[in-house]
Amino acid sequence: MMMRVRTQRGSNDPAMVNGRASVPLKTKLLPRNVSPYSIALYLILLCAFSISLFFLFSKDILEDEDIPFFFDDPRPEQLQDKLWEAPLSNGLHPCVKPTAKYRAAQGGDRYITVKSNGGLNQMRTGISDMVAVAHIMNATLVIPQLDKRSFWKDTSTFSDIFDELQFITTLQGDVRIVKELPKELGSVPRARKHFTSWSGMGYYEEMRQQWKDYQAYHGVYAMQVLSRSLLCVSLVTSVLTIYVTQQKLVERLRSRGKRYIALHLRYEKDMLSFTGCTYGLTDAESEELRVMRNRGAYCTSSISSPDSGHTIGRSLIPNFPLSRENTSHWKIKKINSTEQRRAGSCPLTPKEVGIFLQALGYPTSTLIYIAAGEIYGGDAHLSELTSRFPNVVYKETIATQKELREFANHASQTAALDYIISTESDIFIPSYTGNMARAVEGHRRFLGHRKTITPDSRGLVKIFDKLESGELKEGSPLSHEVLDLHKNRQGAPRKRRGAPVGIKGRARFRFEDSFYQNPYPECICATKNTVRQRNRRFQQA
Repeated sequence: MMMRVRTQRGSNDPAMVNGRASVPLKTKLLPRNVSPYSIALYLILLCAFSISLFFLFSKDILEDEDIPFFFDDPRPEQLQDKLWEAPLSNGLHPCVKPTAKYRAAQGGDRYITVKSNGGLNQMRTGISDMVAVAHIMNATLVIPQLDKRSFWKDTSTFSDIFDELQFITTLQGDVRIVKELPKELGSVPRARKHFTSWSGMGYYEEMRQQWKDYQAYHGVYAMQVLSRSLLCVSLVTSVLTIYVTQQKLVERLRSRGKRYIALHLRYEKDMLSFTGCTYGLTDAESEELRVMRNRGAYCTSSISSPDSGHTIGRSLIPNFPLSRENTSHWKIKKINSTEQRRAGSCPLTPKEVGIFLQALGYPTSTLIYIAAGEIYGGDAHLSELTSRFPNVVYKETIATQKELREFANHASQTAALDYIISTESDIFIPSYTGNMARAVEGHRRFLGHRKTITPDSRGLVKIFDKLESGELKEGSPLSHEVLDLHKNRQGAPRKRRGAPVGIKGRARFRFEDSFYQNPYPECICATKNTVRQRNRRFQQA
């Protein structure tokens, strides 16, 4: 039998603290004396275990390294929201109120008539320019006629597309506008004029002298007349008669997804033929575009690029039969497609757009509205985009058959649908900087610098070529390059750029940024507080 012996400890015993005895631990985790050899062995075993776990869980990733790393929603909601954030407007706001020195044109008995050609947005900018011309020449503007003999054979009139009454009343403080020329002037001789592009005020002052001999001027075509519009209200006068239908389509898009991207996919037959861009096309498709471009006699007169041609439907059959294609007025017939692409002068292909959007970080579930006409090659080419972003819609999929019938064979009216849906979108991305892309971007800047991502085509071609050669892989390396290239191309406020250094005379107007693409500073102003803060920063610096 074991007996417990109770011993007494003195006050000097180290086990006594403040007169109380401490209780010794019954177990020990480690031996008192651990050798360096044991510590090294423990560390080796721990490292081996970690490495085995790494290879176990990364096996599938290594086998599928060619699969893009983008998933439906790989990041926190806060980061996803940041993709949709509009740039800061820095206190800037639209301003159309004229200064005290501004005087409206009286008009009187002098009239300007005009025929506007091209697609919707080419006509729209031409009409806005003619408003400014009428103001400068102190003339009355007659409601413009729309060209019915252009590439798209559209029979639409001005009032079919624009709100005629709104156009007249909104501009009444700037220029007098009437619906038609007075009957007594219908048969009188008119001075016919091809207005010289990028002309200064002196040019129009000289033209005013001809009012002594004529009561009416007829502008044969209204296109690129001025280097910049003098009337900011031109940005807000294009109220469309089909606005109600457009708003319905926007609401339907919102019901499918709270946010959407409007993609102006300019991969249409007329644009590819005009630019001579054949990258990614078959030999047969390239030859068809070449034949279309060379159709008709060679013409030396200049022509701007065709605007947004829009047709209902997206079939494998190209847009129009050859019998309807008259391209004799296209100036350049022989084009090197490779050089065009390297110069950034080609529309992005559907495949390139898909790669671009993924590299920016947008998930595959993103709702994308295609603001365009019939995609050349149909689903054969479009599938290269939809395979990455299947949630793609068109006007044909969100509009009813009754609504679509109203716009059948009216390319300018269907272009107007795309225009408003693009203007109202959360993000606008053009695959090519044409007339519609510039007009929508400028309108979005005017409305508060809504997010517009403008692809750097020249820079992207270099990236895509590295991707094709295997020098670059899809994933974080690609995303890093694309994001870095476009960090300053998302619609943030900036003043319109002037001509490059060394360009002199009237030629400098030709190379400055388009007013319709960026109306800042003429039509966008800073608040007084913003100006004070800016001046304070300058003083502190």
